[in-house]
Amino acid sequence: MLIPKHLNRYYLKAAKVVTDDVVLLDHVVLVEQGKITAITKQIAPEVEVIDLGEHSLFPGFIDLHIHGREGCDIMDGTPESLETISRSLAKHGVTGFVGTTVTADWDVSIQAYKNMAAAYKKGLAGAQLLGAYNEGLFFAEAHKGAHNESFFLELTKQRFDEIYAACEGCLSSFALAPELLKSPDMIRYITDKGVRVMLGHTDANFEQASQALAHGACGGVHIFNGMRGIHHRDPGCTGALLMDKDAMVELIPDGIHLHPSIMNMVYRLKGADKIALITDCVSAGGLQDGRYRLGELPIVVEQGVARTESGSLAGSTLTMEVGVERFYNLTDASLVEATNMASLVPAEFLNKAEQIGSIAVGKQANFALLDKDFSVQATICAGKQIF
Repeated sequence: MLIPKHLNRYYLKAAKVVTDDVVLLDHVVLVEQGKITAITKQIAPEVEVIDLGEHSLFPGFIDLHIHGREGCDIMDGTPESLETISRSLAKHGVTGFVGTTVTADWDVSIQAYKNMAAAYKKGLAGAQLLGAYNEGLFFAEAHKGAHNESFFLELTKQRFDEIYAACEGCLSSFALAPELLKSPDMIRYITDKGVRVMLGHTDANFEQASQALAHGACGGVHIFNGMRGIHHRDPGCTGALLMDKDAMVELIPDGIHLHPSIMNMVYRLKGADKIALITDCVSAGGLQDGRYRLGELPIVVEQGVARTESGSLAGSTLTMEVGVERFYNLTDASLVEATNMASLVPAEFLNKAEQIGSIAVGKQANFALLDKDFSVQATICAGKQIF
């Protein structure tokens, strides 16, 4: 342990401190009672200094879209599975995550939401659950991806209300195919509850997606994947998301879901403040190749790539520190920008940027300690070491 459990006031001295606008060299970060109270080169002699050597201090990463890890799935609907996912994420510099569902039986889905609601209130041992994400049930078969269409339903206010009630205040994101809605008022109904509407697993054309964004949808689920792509006479949902200056897009930076040149194109079009790097990790994350399940759908993992039996990509086995490293090295993004996409942008999306998401005075002391090859050496949440 780098940080003794009893220690509530200390300095972290790092070769590099990655803030939201600059990389600071040879600075110390003062942590008091779980908060960052100073970032400086001046050290008070009475405060213990924890020297991190040549390692770099990054903000704790936030994964906005994750299904599972180490054999456990959000859809298991059990406290034990959430604890396993939480502890596993902490090994990879993640201090907060949004538990994400997949299409399944209605009662199974509701139980998954109730389970997340309990963990949201109680807290977890590793990375903290920051919200629940409905990615399922209300999608188009044309871009179903790893979703079982036999469970697809029409989105009604009654069904949304049941999901919302099961979440008990932790529902943060809601994905849907906008072309299937009987009225765009449904998007307003959801956003009025404080829930972010995301466009995904949709065959919406440019006009339909643009209308949904105009009515309150705020972004796109794993851009390019699970949606109508770009044709020079039909920009599709992807084109609408890329051209809307306010839309935030999720991006899986594993080099498999998107070619590096496409990742760079998204970066150039959206800018660093409208991209959230996600893992979309499934239960196979952290385990060997083999056969697994994503919700109720069988998947096969070969060479770390997860696919359905029909060949569609089925999430990933990516980790956040690897995703940040790949996006930084494969695009024109700076280290600060790539880091913000995995920390500050997600925090802003969740309306929690005043508390978390960057290394700044007044914020929670959430850190990922990385070495030069982006390997995680320690993870700190609210001043306490969780890995």
